[in-house]
Amino acid sequence: MSASERPPAHPRTSSPPRPSPPDLPVPAPAWWQRPGLEVRGDRLALNGHDLGALLRGHGAPLFVYDLARPAENVRALQAALRRAGLPYVTRFALKSCPDPRILAVLRGLGEPGTPDGVGIDACSPGEVLHALANGWPAEAISHTGTNVSERDLDVLLAHPIRLNLDGVSQVERVGRRAPGRAIGLRVNPGAGAGYTADLAYAGERPTKFGVTPDRLDDAIAAARRHGLAVDTLHFHAGSGWLGDQLGEFEAALARATAALERLLDAGFVIREVNVGGGLGRVARDGEVPVDLDAYAATVARHLAPYGVTAAFEPGDFVMKDSAVLLAEVVTVERRGGVTFVGLDVGWNVNCAYFVYGYAQEVLPLRAPMRDRTQLVTVAGHINEAGDVFAEDYPMPDVAEGEGVAILNAGGYLQAMSMTHCLRPTGAAVYLERPAR
Repeated sequence: MSASERPPAHPRTSSPPRPSPPDLPVPAPAWWQRPGLEVRGDRLALNGHDLGALLRGHGAPLFVYDLARPAENVRALQAALRRAGLPYVTRFALKSCPDPRILAVLRGLGEPGTPDGVGIDACSPGEVLHALANGWPAEAISHTGTNVSERDLDVLLAHPIRLNLDGVSQVERVGRRAPGRAIGLRVNPGAGAGYTADLAYAGERPTKFGVTPDRLDDAIAAARRHGLAVDTLHFHAGSGWLGDQLGEFEAALARATAALERLLDAGFVIREVNVGGGLGRVARDGEVPVDLDAYAATVARHLAPYGVTAAFEPGDFVMKDSAVLLAEVVTVERRGGVTFVGLDVGWNVNCAYFVYGYAQEVLPLRAPMRDRTQLVTVAGHINEAGDVFAEDYPMPDVAEGEGVAILNAGGYLQAMSMTHCLRPTGAAVYLERPAR
């Protein structure tokens, strides 16, 4: 089998396998161009700054953030929700990027709980404390965690946050410690959507997330036994899903409303249905972006009859295209008929493909729009075979010493960086958008 005929390493859950690359050369991808990220002369620039100059000045790995982009992305989602006419609240998934500089941008958008404001979606006690330290009131923080320990509850129950419980065991333990408290229930609808199969949080095969339909009556009984007031239904379909998977999200939403009906029949007053996050960002030509108006209309169609507030927890949607990761090509080497382009960064700072299977777009900083002339494997400098960013990837001829940018680096990369192999985690530069 030739390199161009190999199937992708991480096929999407609902899309057919990506076609083999066309005969080379092929034009450079152009999907990524937007205000702020553009070609100036023959150089890749972010917010007017030559990324090659930044790489030379700071070294690699280097995250470069566009401070205007998170706000643009939040505002785009909120505008679609307003057009759908459904009461809503927006909470940022803190795990995607806990960087205080980014949090200051989001906290400045408005008071949490208002249509313009952004609250926090937390999944650990540490995230709750971090949100409090960065200016969010406890009431604006919603915690949804799995396998929550008694030590976790020591912290969580000390603050008047929204607390969504992920299993019958959690309901029992919170009930014993805080009888009468208001809680939410995270349900597993048995259907989900994700950029890869591993990123769907629910489906035919049970996952570790949420109360499954066969245990919902047990959760209801536990809540009643301890006098807990269930006022929120939460579910999460999965992560990184795109526009061609809206139907899969809707299937999960429809099943979640069946759980909502059971909670209402049990006498609970449900004020909020939290549909989680998971909206993805396009990573390659041919992928379909999420139509925000169609997404908002889908949620409104299912939830409007219940008179509830819809809660949204975007993370990657807000942050993914808000940064690039800069690196230098240090090796160009043929091995067994494959060209390996080796970078001076590794999966310790960019685990998007290594862990999640997200496609990666790699642009030369010089003449980024030149034709793609070869199929390569783009690899990192961690001493593990799986440390690659792209395989069978169309790329222009590049030379050792040349700088490149890996796109979609704003979410779940710097936040997850580690010093594996005692490699550095990298610095960050934050760029304001020049006024036009």
